[in-house]
Amino acid sequence: MTMKAPATKPTNPRFSSGPCAKPPTFTLDKLADAPLGRSHRAAVGKAKLLAAIETTREVLGIPADYKIGIVPASDTGAFEMAMWNLLGERPVEMLAWESFGSGWVTDVVKQLKIDAQVTTADYGEIVDFSQVNFDNDVCFTWNGTTSGVRVPSKDVIPTDRAGLTLCDATSAAFAMDLPWDRLDVTTFSWQKVLGGEGGHGVLILSPRAVERLESYTPAWPLPKIFRLTKGGKLIDGIFTGATINTPSMLCVEDYLFALDWAKSVGGLKGLIARADANTAAITDFVSAHDWIDFLATDPATRSNTSVCLKFTDDRITDGAAFAKAIAKRLEAENVALDVGAYRDAPPGLRIWCGATVETSDIEAMLPWLAYAFEQEIKS
Repeated sequence: MTMKAPATKPTNPRFSSGPCAKPPTFTLDKLADAPLGRSHRAAVGKAKLLAAIETTREVLGIPADYKIGIVPASDTGAFEMAMWNLLGERPVEMLAWESFGSGWVTDVVKQLKIDAQVTTADYGEIVDFSQVNFDNDVCFTWNGTTSGVRVPSKDVIPTDRAGLTLCDATSAAFAMDLPWDRLDVTTFSWQKVLGGEGGHGVLILSPRAVERLESYTPAWPLPKIFRLTKGGKLIDGIFTGATINTPSMLCVEDYLFALDWAKSVGGLKGLIARADANTAAITDFVSAHDWIDFLATDPATRSNTSVCLKFTDDRITDGAAFAKAIAKRLEAENVALDVGAYRDAPPGLRIWCGATVETSDIEAMLPWLAYAFEQEIKS
């Protein structure tokens, strides 16, 4: 029997993995209090930036003695800033299981020219953390945005490590319970789980990371936009709202709105529950259909934000073309936008399930995925 097109469509078909869907209650008038045309160094600008920093601390449960800064160039800028300032004092281990982690490897090995220990895993897999020496500095992504694979447990990182842990948490922050006592540097962009506007990064430093900054000078020159110290001391203003360069106060206002929305749905626990519910709907769908599966091979490492899927039907002869056709059909029907796999990842789909996505929209989209598969497999 030929399957009919589903009768219901998602209210919001935006399932992009970044920039991600805005919070469900977002409207442009929510940004009316943005201090447009005012200096970010004026009292009103500094107050907004400090509020963004301290509300981030509140929602994520970041310890009071950790430093939080808003920096330029999204998560990329934040993580590059950390690597350029902190690495080189002791041996370095680079862990990568998807494209962004691989990018950090390239920067450390080819740009900073550090003779690092590099450990990688294929898409869908994760490295063996039991083989990692945490007496070295260790760089890794908590959640692989392009692979849908995340760190399975905080316990893979020892609390008594001698080295620093540098964690790219851009698709994990606000959707996963990050263990702050095991993370020395954490970075993210608010355009992911909270659906904020792009261009700004957040850099979080533990006291151990601050101690390294104030006791170690890298062998390479640091561009002005990367400098976190002056005269051997941390530039504390960066972490109280005096940003390195000019931020968009409209984007800051948008982030403040998203943080308030996060608190309204139960804070971090509520955000995690929403992401988990979205992923559970996809898990049920995958369990019911033998032609699709998760890219992540181990359920313990499956992301609850960037959910990556692969087609497994033996009738598919060109996986890349088939996956692109499915994504194109879903977009043409306006039921799922921007759900193609990342360009460097294996063919398939990538469906964002972060907290700003409504479970009802995931549930409305999935029958369309089944319909699109039937149409394409017959063509």
